Amino acid sequence: MEFSSKLIQNAVNEISQLPGIGKRTALRLALHMLRQQKNQTEDLANALVLMRNNIKFCNNCHNISDLETCEICANPKRDNSIICVVEDIRDVMAIESTSSFKGLYHVLGGKISPMDGIGPDDLNITSLVDKVKSGVVKELIFALSSTMEGDTTNFYIYKLINKFDVLTSTIARGVSVGDDLEYADEITLGRSITNRIPFESSIKI
Repeated sequence: MEFSSKLIQNAVNEISQLPGIGKRTALRLALHMLRQQKNQTEDLANALVLMRNNIKFCNNCHNISDLETCEICANPKRDNSIICVVEDIRDVMAIESTSSFKGLYHVLGGKISPMDGIGPDDLNITSLVDKVKSGVVKELIFALSSTMEGDTTNFYIYKLINKFDVLTSTIARGVSVGDDLEYADEITLGRSITNRIPFESSIKI
């Protein structure tokens, strides 16, 4: 693709690095921003810089937050004895959109995947086990995607915490095997949370 301007070319190259954005779409977005009022483009750029520089991760659940502790963990109306274990922040957003869960979350930051070089030490597993050890947690809900990596991660955590007095459950398989939570519709996901089953029932030990 030929460009008459290096400035446009640089912008297109940067935008096209975003997931799902090819060079043609990146060019269309860059040209769109050129047609916008200058202050609108500046507002977008400033919002991105502020987000990147100032976003924090909750010191309790590892969710994204503007403060040291996220609004969910700081909410006294949430039940801190129930923790929903998810892969990343998109899953928190997906479950929150169902309004079916009133406990807290724990964001692992991924799932165990030897093929991708991701092991247990690369995830937020130690802090989860510490929560269980504290005795405050009464139920742990595994809500990772129904994939081999997700099931492996669930089982790994289960083996670490099953000696403690904590109930373990997993979301019902209303979510299709192999699907990511972020793509499930709100009704199906909400029912999966509400109709969760004991984790032991989902595995063969």
